Amino acid sequence: MKLTNKYSRRAFIQSTSISSMSVLLGSSYLLSACSQKEKTIDQVLPSINNEAIHKISCQLYTFRNQMKEDLSGTIQKVAQTGLKYVETFDFSDALSKDEGTSKSNPKSLSKLLKSAGLSVSSMHGEIPVGDMREKALAMAEAYDCTKLIWHGWPEDERYQTVDGIKELADIYNEASQFLKSNGLEFGLHNHWWEVRLDAEGEYPLQTLIEYLDKDIFLEIDTYWAKTAQRDPAEIIKKFGDRVQFMHVKDGPAPWYDDFAAQPHEPMVALGNGVQDFNAIAKACGDHPKWMVIEFDECATDIFVAVKESIDYLVTKKMAKI
Repeated sequence: MKLTNKYSRRAFIQSTSISSMSVLLGSSYLLSACSQKEKTIDQVLPSINNEAIHKISCQLYTFRNQMKEDLSGTIQKVAQTGLKYVETFDFSDALSKDEGTSKSNPKSLSKLLKSAGLSVSSMHGEIPVGDMREKALAMAEAYDCTKLIWHGWPEDERYQTVDGIKELADIYNEASQFLKSNGLEFGLHNHWWEVRLDAEGEYPLQTLIEYLDKDIFLEIDTYWAKTAQRDPAEIIKKFGDRVQFMHVKDGPAPWYDDFAAQPHEPMVALGNGVQDFNAIAKACGDHPKWMVIEFDECATDIFVAVKESIDYLVTKKMAKI
């Protein structure tokens, strides 16, 4: 990529030795199976290779409208979908005026989550620099979670040039170093502009990664990648085990030249849109990831859509609760 070029606008299961596998399956079975030379290890060990290695979580932003009506009741209904883990966001915008700021305190919200049997897989928040540092630490302590992810909204114009990307990388690295010094980790979540190809066939995220500290992980939003006319599986495969989380959502995923100005079409339960989740799961290889269900918009009952999405991932053996 040329420095002067502007972008267009927009091992969990590892290879195992025969001796270690015999402990799992029993030496007599393994010796018998291995005597059948025509069979591969994949055929001999279907129970291992077909086991879902990814875990399911859900971004609570999905239920923001319901939270405004009944925060505690909504969280209980979230748990009734079968979820065990959730990803948090800044709840203050999802609370009604009557609930006030006290319930937006992470400790209060954490209590509601725990009472519903929900644990926090990850937290969306602001970049932990300046005044945001103490807030990040308070969230981590309250939610008992070590993974803080910069949600990445809105678009930063610095993604349009290499010099701007370097500047952003410096900010992200500073944030990561602060969190690391406190026993925490920092991750980045994408929208469409970070993965939208420019005229040279390159995209901002692949440039950004060159300047990021190795400790910074990625949360690939598969839907925004799809709307950017990219193959989410290709992106996940490219960044490998650096991808720790994936936002999994489905729908029509259309692209318009004025995409940011267009209303987003409602998303649908996983498996009912244009996404190829089989390819996405395969692209992960043996690197376990969190599959974080999210709906930005939904035209049907949101709790039913989330439950159907969970069932889809589980029955297809892509992930487990």
